Parts: sequence; structure tokens; C-alpha cells
Amino acid sequence: MKVYVSADIEGVTGVNHWDEADKKSSDFDEYREQMTAEVVGACEGALNAGAEDIWVQDAHATARNIIASKLPQEVRFIRGWSGHPFSMVQYLDESFNALIMIGYHSRAGSGDNPLAHTITGRVARIKINDQYASEFLLHAYAAALVNVPVVLISGDAGLCEKVKSYNPHILTVPVKHGAGNSTVSIHPLLAVEQIREGAQKALEGDISKCKIDLPEHFSVAITYKDHPNAYHSSFYPGASLKEPHTIEFGSDDYFEVLRFIAFVVLSAPV
Repeated sequence: MKVYVSADIEGVTGVNHWDEADKKSSDFDEYREQMTAEVVGACEGALNAGAEDIWVQDAHATARNIIASKLPQEVRFIRGWSGHPFSMVQYLDESFNALIMIGYHSRAGSGDNPLAHTITGRVARIKINDQYASEFLLHAYAAALVNVPVVLISGDAGLCEKVKSYNPHILTVPVKHGAGNSTVSIHPLLAVEQIREGAQKALEGDISKCKIDLPEHFSVAITYKDHPNAYHSSFYPGASLKEPHTIEFGSDDYFEVLRFIAFVVLSAPV
């Protein structure tokens, strides 16, 4: 069994402030340790379920956060960004049997996590087919494009609840919930334990039930916080300026959607 683990930090238990997610902050080291521990838990659960090949993508900010020496020796570890439109699941392809997401968080505009956002703080919201899109949805669709089911996700309770609306068979591990600028988290060791047990349970189950269907067509609307970003991005081929802060794009091919997002969100000017 070949398993891909994508890890972010804003959905890790205890993380409550941007300083705790910033590599340059003195507050970061404690939560880097917890991010690493939760990833290790997922890997150990996968190994217990019979995984023989595990790839871990550090998918937060610089993609240089996880402490590699603490990962199981069976793991291949991806650091940095290649620039591929799959972004947080770069290198994911048809050879993988399952995708696990650790430390994921609610979408931009949500009140379920003080650090809720989608890809970058420059974006106020992203909609796909009139549905608010989170980083989970963007990358779950990428996984569906290469026929890989998302079997487990850990993160804030708001996102975990939303994931169940896409597919109730996806196992979720909510490690905290947010209100305003506060969070209530479970104990860090308990989070690791539940993630380890969840990964094993998910991979030992019928993972074919965890697949998410791709829509036949994708209508994308991206609203920026600052209107100059929208104006600049509206010149992407096929995009149009709907209103000063919002651009639109449509395609039947989800890879084209990811390519669009890679250039107008990840590469948009500040």
C-alpha cells in the first residue's frame, strides 16, 4: 500500500495565533513539534495498517517545517514547492492508494478557526460552483483527478464537519474548535493518539468508499481583499473581471482550474 500524507499547521491542536505558524517567530518551535508529532502519528497508523511506502508533503508556508529526523524511516519526505498546480499534494499520482490530510483548517471567511484562510491571506474567498472552497476541497478534487481517495483528515471541527458533507465515509479527527479569536483544543498527546488510530482504521477499511466525485464543469470565482490583485489576475487567459475584487474562470478540466489558481493566487502580486 502506498500512502500520501499532506500536512498543514493551522489545523494542528493548540495552534491559535499566526505567530505559532510563523517559522520566524519564537512561538513557532513548540507547534512545529506538534505538527511533526501528528504527522508521525498518521505515518505510524498507516504502517500498522500495512503501508509499505509513505510520502509526506510538508505543505505549510515555506514547506520546511516538519522535523524530518522524527519521521519513521519508511517515509519519503517532500520539502519546498515545485510549482506544480497540485500544490499541497504535489507528486500525488495514480500510483498512490490513499491520501491523508493532517492539520488542515477551515476556509477563508469561516468563523471556525482564528487562522481560517484559503491558500493565502490575500484571498477573501474562493467559490467553485457557488460553493465556498477550502484547501481541503481544492486538493481533494486534485486527488479525485488521479483517482486517489481521501481517507482521513485532522483539523478544526468546522472543517471536519464540512468534510462529512462531501463524503461521510471519510474519517475525521477534530482536534479543536474555534470561536472568535480563541480555540479549545484537545490534549496534544491525545490528538496524536487519535490520528494514529484513525489512520490505521481508515486504511484497514473500504477506502474505495472515500472517493469524491468531480463535477462535470467548474465555475470558479475568486474574491481578493485588495482590488488591484483582481484586476491583474483578470488578464489570465479565460478569466474575466466580474467586479473590482472578483474574477471568474470556467473549465470542464479540473487541472485547468488548478493551473489558473496556481497563477492568479499563488503568483498574484501583493
